[in-house]
Amino acid sequence: MLGVHFAITSEQERLLLAADDDKVGEFLEELEESREDGALTVDTDKAWDAIHRCLTDGTLDPDGGVYPWSHAVLGGWHLHVDWYVVYVSAAEVRDVAEALRTVDRTWLRRRFDAIDGRDYDGAQDDEDFEYTWNNFVDVQTFYDRAAAADRSVIFTAT
Repeated sequence: MLGVHFAITSEQERLLLAADDDKVGEFLEELEESREDGALTVDTDKAWDAIHRCLTDGTLDPDGGVYPWSHAVLGGWHLHVDWYVVYVSAAEVRDVAEALRTVDRTWLRRRFDAIDGRDYDGAQDDEDFEYTWNNFVDVQTFYDRAAAADRSVIFTAT
């Protein structure tokens, strides 16, 4: 599954939170088609999996780990039953952005190396870490921009 974070406007937030499962899918299609501001979206390809594991308890459990790190990817309000559509409020986005600023390469590498390889599909080697680190830096920058714009965030993996 490929992951994308979107910083959404208050109008988009209103529409999304009022939507049922079918409408959430339509909303995401429209959001994907209309995205134009690269500063307020970030693609994490498949690295979202390792990023979430590193920031939490090493699993893909959305409730694993400690807030606010847990809300950078899978933690938050899940809006769809069949795929990941995870909502994080603007206030939570500010908390996540602040927390992510404390994460450095050494800390993330230590967490990456501690992932249980039996439960992780990545190679878990130096190349996989570089891929994870580079995508993490993009997520870190994205959350700073989303917080500065006072935007809520949704993470999708489809």
